[in-house]
Amino acid sequence: MQVLLAENIRKYRREKKLTQEQLAEVMGVTVGAVSKWESGVSLR
Repeated sequence: MQVLLAENIRKYRREKKLTQEQLAEVMGVTVGAVSKWESGVSLR
């Protein structure tokens, strides 16, 4: 389940042509959080 969610986050971010930095800013989180989500390390 975590892998699928991580893949979807990355897929939809790229479809919207957003960098991890831009997504982090929009969501009010750190770039590190987005990176962890996309790698499947942390999905909370």
